[in-house]
Amino acid sequence: MQPTVADILALPVVQAGQPELVSDGSLDVPVRWVHVSDLADLSDLLEGGELVLTTGRALTDTPTRDTYLHGLAAAGAVGLIIELGVHIDEVPRSVIEAGRSLAFPVIALHRQIRFVQLTEQVHRTIVADQYGELEFARSAHETFTDLSMRRATVDEIVTAAAHMLGSPVVLEDLNRQVVAFSGTEPATLLADWDRRSRLTPEVGAQRDADPDAWLARPVGAHPQTWGRLVVPQTHDADNRSVVIVERAAQAIALNRMTEQDRSSLELRAQGGLIDDLRHNRIRTEAEATARAFALGLRRSRAYIAMTIRLRDAGGADQVLVQQHRARILDSVTHTIKVTRHTALTTASEGGRRIDVLLAQRHTASATQRLEHMTNVCVSIRQTIMRVEGVMRCVIGVGPESTQITDAAIGFDESGHVADVALALPDDRPFHRSSDTRLRGLVALIRDDPRVQAFAETELRGLLEHRAKHGDELFALLRRYLDLGGNKAELAKSLKLSRPTLYARLDTLSRLLGVDINDAESRTSLHAALMIIDPS
Repeated sequence: MQPTVADILALPVVQAGQPELVSDGSLDVPVRWVHVSDLADLSDLLEGGELVLTTGRALTDTPTRDTYLHGLAAAGAVGLIIELGVHIDEVPRSVIEAGRSLAFPVIALHRQIRFVQLTEQVHRTIVADQYGELEFARSAHETFTDLSMRRATVDEIVTAAAHMLGSPVVLEDLNRQVVAFSGTEPATLLADWDRRSRLTPEVGAQRDADPDAWLARPVGAHPQTWGRLVVPQTHDADNRSVVIVERAAQAIALNRMTEQDRSSLELRAQGGLIDDLRHNRIRTEAEATARAFALGLRRSRAYIAMTIRLRDAGGADQVLVQQHRARILDSVTHTIKVTRHTALTTASEGGRRIDVLLAQRHTASATQRLEHMTNVCVSIRQTIMRVEGVMRCVIGVGPESTQITDAAIGFDESGHVADVALALPDDRPFHRSSDTRLRGLVALIRDDPRVQAFAETELRGLLEHRAKHGDELFALLRRYLDLGGNKAELAKSLKLSRPTLYARLDTLSRLLGVDINDAESRTSLHAALMIIDPS
């Protein structure tokens, strides 16, 4: 840190001159350099931030004396030290009055000192400080360059900046929505973020305007600026802090450029929040609401977890497949906004699953909320089904909740319901757990080895026949069970004569080793079919 006027006055070499402050002014101003001169006009020699040392020769001339301090102040000098006894024995009254009117510190030395010793000590300190700043800038540059080379995530870059600053750091987009943050409790850091971010001024270039201002730097090259990196607390915006924030902003911008074909930062941040909610990494509702509202989720009386499941054609080119599914996710977020709702969304399993935490619009009754929910789901499904290659789309819905943390627990249920609904034939706007019934139970326990062994035992003979001769009898059993064992209806739907149908059903009974006319046998076979082939 550069020495101040007060620091220089405290040096032994200056104290030896018996200094006297004859004109008050700020002594806490940093000194960039010490300049020795007896010239009357230094306006062309100073660049600002200098402490001027003189023996007072310029003050022996009355016309020059009266304008001397005004010239120093205009040139940016921060103070004047006058050594008495060489050209003048005391500081002229007009100089003292000018100093007081300008709040410009003037110090008189009553004993002579060696100016060369003073300049050497101060310049050594200043140069060492400048070298330290350069070393720090180099270290910060290497840190963020290394993060960029390792393809670090935006969260990792923001966390590194917060660690180096020792202060919280927030990355926001142009709409003041928080896309990444690090440091302190989120409930405190992000509370009422949109309003605070818009109203709190930034630390300016002079860094001396508003003590409550935030240190912030834009992210992205002008005019393509897309965000702002903020230190959202009253912070000493020294050079090192500015270097850290600027280098971090550059690293984030570079990350955005290299990741531009992937999900947007906003969706990544939403996905991170949903993942934290699903895995109970958020301890309080206050933290959940602070983070969710900072990401644009509207306050609501009812939140609901939704899972969208889709079946598409896929493809050999996985890059094209991922781009295709990213467009589907974008269409979902756009549709939600068009229907005047807000939500947090994230995609997983290669884009085949989309989780949505929806904030219901403020309505007076459950019936109205159901109507709005239906309209949203219909719009989402219509939008997705218009995308080329999508063959089927279903939406599973969890229970409503007044709290975000409780609603997020419903993702397990909504995901399960969506998995089951993908195998159901109906085409309703959305499914709840009450709609899945037996298929839901089967889907829940299908991976249990005991359940799988049951299905194999029930259908072993038919499965072996299927492997050798094809699906004809397998399809016949499925149709027979779907019709509840109604042979007349089965013969009519398959356009078979009854003797032919009865013969095939007898073959089925023989292969399965059970009487398929028995109601309990049909129930058992139906459950086994759901386990083996849920479609």
